[in-house]
Amino acid sequence: MTEKKSMLDGEKQYHIGLAPGDVADFVILPGDPGRVEFIAGHFDDAKEVAFNREYKTFTGTYKGRPVSVMSTGMGCPSTAIGVEELANIGVKTMVRLGTSGAMQEHTRVGDLVIANGAVRQEGTSTEYMPIEYPAVGSADMVFALEQAAKDKGSTYHIGVVQTKDSFYGQHDPDSMPVSHDLNQKWEAWVRGGVLCSEMEVSALFVVGSYRRVRTGALLVIYGDQSRKEALDKDTYLDTVSNATSIILESSLTIDQ
Repeated sequence: MTEKKSMLDGEKQYHIGLAPGDVADFVILPGDPGRVEFIAGHFDDAKEVAFNREYKTFTGTYKGRPVSVMSTGMGCPSTAIGVEELANIGVKTMVRLGTSGAMQEHTRVGDLVIANGAVRQEGTSTEYMPIEYPAVGSADMVFALEQAAKDKGSTYHIGVVQTKDSFYGQHDPDSMPVSHDLNQKWEAWVRGGVLCSEMEVSALFVVGSYRRVRTGALLVIYGDQSRKEALDKDTYLDTVSNATSIILESSLTIDQ
């Protein structure tokens, strides 16, 4: 009688389509699959190793250090799956490179944010840890990103970010049946000094803590809802390029 196999059996991971050896120990995590090849273009060499669902992956080297980039798609559920499966095949460090919306007067479009923690306004991470558990990045990764940003002369901020589940809940809260709750919490986060809003960091930090992997996040401030400002395409690409370089430089100071 043939034994039935689960989709979770085997070395090749079911969702990301990767097996041990396909990726480096250090992986950059953008959300958009369309951004992966652009980021990989900053490697000294890179090749596509997998593209399944929202997970597109390139692996190569940077100044002799093995590095990879894999998209996670939008939101915490797909991010958590990606983190789980990368951890399964031995990845030790995962750094999100994403976009965000400004929440403070001093965080301006085009600035960078190094997240050292995240508001868990999403549902995925509560299936890992109770809400009282903090979503925090790895201290050595925060330090490495800060040092690399300083060396590049970039404008950056370090602090807490907000992770949410609903894009339109932020951008059009008054149209939602729970508008009072959304607006009240947004005001609380702003008054509490939260720097920017995005959709993946808290899951990365919580799942990464649980799986004992190093995590970090470097976010481009793409838009400012209150000022009605956003980066144009060329400036956006320049800023993502700069953020990519910062993450790659930080990888050189992190143990393999």
